[in-house]
Amino acid sequence: MNKIYYILIMVLVLSSCAQKFSEMNVDPKKPAVVPSETLFTNAQKNAGDQVASTNVNVNNFKLWSQYWTETTYTDESNYDVTTRGVPDRAFQVWYRDVISDLAESKRVLATETVIPGTEQQVVNKNAIIDIMTVFAYQRLVDLFGNVPYSQAMDVDNNLQPAYDDAWTIYQDLVATLDNAIANMDPGADSFGSSDLIYGGDVASWMAFAQGQKLKMGIIIADFNPTKSEEWVTEAAPNVFTSNADNCVLAYLGATPNTNPLYIDLVASGRQDFIAAQTITDTMNFYSDNRLAQYFTTDPNGNYSGGVPGEQSPYADFSKPGDKLVDPTLPVVLMSYDEIEFYLAEAADRGYGVTGSAGAHYANAINASFEYWGAGDAATYLAQTDVAWGTGTHSGMEKIARESWVAFYNRGFVAWTQIRRLDFPLPLSSAPQTPGVYPMRYTYPSNEQTLNGASYTSAASAIGGDLQGTKLFWDVN
Repeated sequence: MNKIYYILIMVLVLSSCAQKFSEMNVDPKKPAVVPSETLFTNAQKNAGDQVASTNVNVNNFKLWSQYWTETTYTDESNYDVTTRGVPDRAFQVWYRDVISDLAESKRVLATETVIPGTEQQVVNKNAIIDIMTVFAYQRLVDLFGNVPYSQAMDVDNNLQPAYDDAWTIYQDLVATLDNAIANMDPGADSFGSSDLIYGGDVASWMAFAQGQKLKMGIIIADFNPTKSEEWVTEAAPNVFTSNADNCVLAYLGATPNTNPLYIDLVASGRQDFIAAQTITDTMNFYSDNRLAQYFTTDPNGNYSGGVPGEQSPYADFSKPGDKLVDPTLPVVLMSYDEIEFYLAEAADRGYGVTGSAGAHYANAINASFEYWGAGDAATYLAQTDVAWGTGTHSGMEKIARESWVAFYNRGFVAWTQIRRLDFPLPLSSAPQTPGVYPMRYTYPSNEQTLNGASYTSAASAIGGDLQGTKLFWDVN
């Protein structure tokens, strides 16, 4: 009998231990299930950080647009992305930290209990996730060309996804935007405070989606004018109408939630960046009041920049201005002045949009001056070489130059304008290193190793995995 009691006691003890061991394997600070809202917020933050950063390991576009240049280590100013493996990091951030979180947010959202009467809120959430996903994929396409898309998120069954044709991706992205817009109801809620950009305002997300469609329509203008005009004219009536509509992600005053520029320019203690001569010379020539917002003065009280690609003493030249080193500076994902430049281009191309090219062009410049708090845009616009329809430059050349100046602190958008319009920068060679102006990032080296067959096929399809290979929409 005693043996039976002994055995029962041991069973109970072991069962208790097993339960405790099981509990020990659960980290209460790392939940096994993450809410869809948290995943969405994290994706927004990661996307914003990638866009805002000027860390040379992550984002080189302020250098390539010749807003800034480097002082000592000039590899990136000379278009070298391989030494630091920059394409690998960009590819990783957009897929792993943005698109993957968005896909998981959508998956988890489908499993969450829907409170009766909030069905449209769920529809709105799904649509906003789709809009953010379009933003991420469009950046990837305009960065690399053909990229994994239809098979990209099927990690359980396919670790070596094929690369989809970039033009095919573009068309599917616009179809996704159209579907999202059609399903959204601005009278219902969405993510609320979990949305770091618009605070859950559905109408604002709809305007952003229309702006994204407009942008993609303009980007393909030389490649497919018919489809370009279709997308642009469909989107144009419903896009941003003032700086109040800007798509921005705000930052806080303390790490780790400051604007990455603050980390790169202040907290790091490094002295890597100064103004580039290209932008300061241009803005000085046109007496542009935005200079005081963009840069500090040099020791002589002037605005000056170093020669892109050359080593330049940090102390001798203008630095990024006070606004740029504010830890709370919001990162801009899309802006009203950007929209107005696209509308000006659409009107100049003869598309059926409301308003003249000159009016939209002036709206864009006024919006840029307003955003930066520069003042006296009227005097600037009155100059012969700035005003629409006067001077020696064509309308398209003026759009290219003025959008380049306005897109300061949005290096990727500026770089895309430069690649499309081939103005105002000289594109024939790197500043100091022989070679061509970069038209894309080369594919990540990891893809060559881990996804070799798909990489080889993609490289062949786009005309070679080279920085000088033009993307599908860059036909001029």
